[in-house]
Amino acid sequence: MRRLAHLCAVGGALGLAQPALAWWDGGHMQIAYVAYKQLDAPVKDKVDALLRLNPDYPKWTAGAPDDRTARLYAFIHAATWADDIKTEDYHYTRDKADSPTAGQNIGYADHNQHAYWHFKDTNFSPDGTPLPPDDPVDIVTQLRLMIAALPPSSGAPDDVRSYDLVWILHLVGDAHQPLHATGRFTRPIPNGDSGGNAELVIPATGETIALHAYWDSFFGGYVSPFGAVFDADDKGGLSRLSVNAASAQIADPQAWIDESFELAKQYAYVPPVSTGDNAVLLSRDYETGARNIARSQAALAAARLARLINTALQ
Repeated sequence: MRRLAHLCAVGGALGLAQPALAWWDGGHMQIAYVAYKQLDAPVKDKVDALLRLNPDYPKWTAGAPDDRTARLYAFIHAATWADDIKTEDYHYTRDKADSPTAGQNIGYADHNQHAYWHFKDTNFSPDGTPLPPDDPVDIVTQLRLMIAALPPSSGAPDDVRSYDLVWILHLVGDAHQPLHATGRFTRPIPNGDSGGNAELVIPATGETIALHAYWDSFFGGYVSPFGAVFDADDKGGLSRLSVNAASAQIADPQAWIDESFELAKQYAYVPPVSTGDNAVLLSRDYETGARNIARSQAALAAARLARLINTALQ
């Protein structure tokens, strides 16, 4: 879709070849780890029983020193599976949001990538540029469907519930990345920026990177489960952040997207980020604000993820 097409264009300009992601592996794995620590003990047993139905479970648990650690590693690894299936190793089909099977929920028999499940573009324009209609299937429609199917009382087969759990582990994190909730349309970018994939920024590290990828990168790229645990528990790490108790109770995915959309406007699209596709040097204030928002959003995602799973699997 538009998001992937924009990133490919940016990637070509930068000599990159990355799929569109949210919170690179390190972010998704840390969110999962912090959520896992908040799960009730009986719920952890039910979670592991469902995760064992995923064909990648042996790979997720490889190298774990004992069963307890293996169960933790599986949960952490599972949070990246929805991005893993975009790679050539899986041979999953790149489908579209308007395909007849876009909103299906059939379990592991589904070999579509469903890249459009990872976001909901709340489109806006600061200069009156015309906006397109919304996609019929997105992260909100699919999260609602999967959350409803997750409890045993739903009657959904365990294969479907396992598939849904793995996707939920990933999509709750995606919903809290501000640039997975927006598409900005401007006169210089009339076809939309696909969540910041059309703008280029230069952070203090000196590389030129898409705005979307910059926000994805705060927790690092590929990392082992052990590394994700270490980073989250380190001084100032994700597991040490406090979360507003009332905010953690909010369970509607659309509310999460609405929050992320407002944060995108307040923190992601502010100067020095321009309305065009020219590379801009980020300021210290911008980077500090972006980093703080990313950390608070990831911690909030972990709290909401834990509450969701505890509620569904009590």
